[in-house]
Amino acid sequence: MKTALVTGGAGGIGSAICTGLARAGCQVAVHYNTKKETAEALAAQLQKSCGIKAIAVQADIKGRESVNRMFDKVDKSLGGVDILVNNAGIAQQKLFTDLTYDDWRAMLDTNLSGVFNCSQEALRRHMLPVHSGVILNISSMWGQVGASCEVHYSAAKAGVIGLTKALAKEVGLSGVRVNCIAPGVIMTDMMKDFDGETIQSLREETPLNALGTPKDIADAAVFLCSDKAKFITGQVLGVNGGFII
Repeated sequence: MKTALVTGGAGGIGSAICTGLARAGCQVAVHYNTKKETAEALAAQLQKSCGIKAIAVQADIKGRESVNRMFDKVDKSLGGVDILVNNAGIAQQKLFTDLTYDDWRAMLDTNLSGVFNCSQEALRRHMLPVHSGVILNISSMWGQVGASCEVHYSAAKAGVIGLTKALAKEVGLSGVRVNCIAPGVIMTDMMKDFDGETIQSLREETPLNALGTPKDIADAAVFLCSDKAKFITGQVLGVNGGFII
């Protein structure tokens, strides 16, 4: 039985990915930073409904020592990491000229350095020694084309795409696959500050005339983490309803 660690597993997209992987037969480590009760409840639910072992693990992925402690707990409880899904992230809308250095640093440290910290630890501990493993990074369509008033977010998510492609080339000979999903507009808590008119406008801009759900991302994630995708690496899959083509 494979073990999957999903960062940001207590969030909307993260919880859907955890559920999808558990239903596919994986043991799951549900990472959280502050949402302890949500993560623990999800882990308990997955154990009961899917018959797999699941745990909640805490880490501030910006910090390497915190990430190391998280992996220690996963190793002890689940025996290592076969699949790493780097999903944790933050978002912020702000004019570029109004951004503070702290805004910039927080965005890159979480959305890009967090991917670096977790990926390097998974590779060193587990994937490279056994010549097997899957890393799946969650970027954004704005990492592909950029978004006004989200320059720091777009820059970090573009960095995730570059990291994905370069790392896939580096670790391919070691039997490790690295891919990326670039979600479009997905109805999660990150959309809670958008008014109905804006959401309707985004829907109308989408060729499929619909907005995405966390399950849409989870279904793609489960496929890319499975053996059905064994010849796919270094790719960016846009799950966006045609918003970016």
